[in-house]
Amino acid sequence: MAGHAAALEAGRAAEADEAAALIADFVRAAEERGLSPTVLSARSFDGRSTYRTRIRGWYLKSNKSVAVGTDGGYYVLTVPSSLRARFTGADLQPSIPRLVVGAGGGDGETIPLAQLLRRRLDLGVSWP
Repeated sequence: MAGHAAALEAGRAAEADEAAALIADFVRAAEERGLSPTVLSARSFDGRSTYRTRIRGWYLKSNKSVAVGTDGGYYVLTVPSSLRARFTGADLQPSIPRLVVGAGGGDGETIPLAQLLRRRLDLGVSWP
């Protein structure tokens, strides 16, 4: 059982490394193309509140649920509701990126990370 767990962990680490490389390429390309990063916002888990963050980057989905920061971090933009965050902003930590965005989420809305990044670059400054 330990061998199976180790193999699973090694596979996830390799996937994260590959996804991180895709994200690093995206950040370079976005900067080269002059895509201006924006201050990212995060939504509460219940969707009722929106909080500013200290992270600058590019939204990848039109619903603004995931983004890439200028720091090369991959951010899932949902946070717990917080009165403190209303005044000070939400604290975000980068998530471990996966090669398929939304995999394991159960909502059926999955898309390969490479395709999502390419689409965002292709849309350029006309992003919604």
